[in-house]
Amino acid sequence: MARRNNAALTLGAIGVGAWLAVKAYRWARAYDFAGKVVLVTGGSRGLGIVLSRRLAREGARLAICARDQHELDRAREDLARHGAEVLTVPCDITDRTQVERMVQQVRERFGGIDVLINNAGTITVGPIETMTLDDYREAMATHYWASLYTTLAVLPDMRRRGGGRIVNITSIGGKVSVPHLIPYDASKFALVGLSEGLRAELAPHGIVVTTVVPGLMRTGSPPNAYFKSQHRLEYAWFALGDAIPGFAMHADRAARRILNACRFGEAEVILTLPAKLAVWFHGLFPGLTSDILGLVNRALPGPGGIGTARMKGKDSTSAVAPSALTALSDKATAENNELAAF
Repeated sequence: MARRNNAALTLGAIGVGAWLAVKAYRWARAYDFAGKVVLVTGGSRGLGIVLSRRLAREGARLAICARDQHELDRAREDLARHGAEVLTVPCDITDRTQVERMVQQVRERFGGIDVLINNAGTITVGPIETMTLDDYREAMATHYWASLYTTLAVLPDMRRRGGGRIVNITSIGGKVSVPHLIPYDASKFALVGLSEGLRAELAPHGIVVTTVVPGLMRTGSPPNAYFKSQHRLEYAWFALGDAIPGFAMHADRAARRILNACRFGEAEVILTLPAKLAVWFHGLFPGLTSDILGLVNRALPGPGGIGTARMKGKDSTSAVAPSALTALSDKATAENNELAAF
């Protein structure tokens, strides 16, 4: 009996030692953000500013872009409190000319870009009957084409240096298509495909591409999302989902995991357990997943209300949202510069 116990203790010690050795090896090879030039699109609010705060604390030299100058001004003040050296650039990333001009401004200030984080996004919520072609075009322009424009703009410098990091923030909607988010889902599927292909083709150049697949995150974004049809009901279910403890991940925890994925050169990271389970289940049972989502769709608000017009979340409030039920999400809204556009 004593021999068995000793053997078990020895094996346990070997296992722990091996685990510590692997961890030490990973950290020894980890990418260091200190002194690196990092460009974060959509960096003025939400997940973008949370990522930027963490990068600032690690000593990165930051460039952030967004369309709204007031948001950028507030973000600059916020990041300065975290000790950041930051360049803010107003830019519509769906316009390739503006993207190339913005990247040139970053080069002139800091030199070449070491890390690109394609984070900017837009979301429109409503039944498919109310989605217009413009909704699909906007989603593709923001998530797919804009990410391609920024990537093509930074690649020449990365290739010349023989290295770089690109992080593409996609979505669980890019793996499992969720009802009432079809334009968003389709564009995120496209970005997942782009990101995975880039990783394979850019690896010989020393450029590491990471695909991030978030589930629900409490970034505080619902007030700036767009809602159609029965927009108050659409906003209510969307805001409630964003606020559920244990279901939606805190933005700072998500940012930490995203930067670690970039640091260690991971191919893909799926954030939140529900998102991981959804991807796994869909992979095994795609037909059953679609049938279940069809039942979910029946429970969502139907067409009506404002129809194909759209309203921001901040203009779609009700007794449900904001309320005590959405308190966690509302707190994130205030913390992460989402009120700047109000």
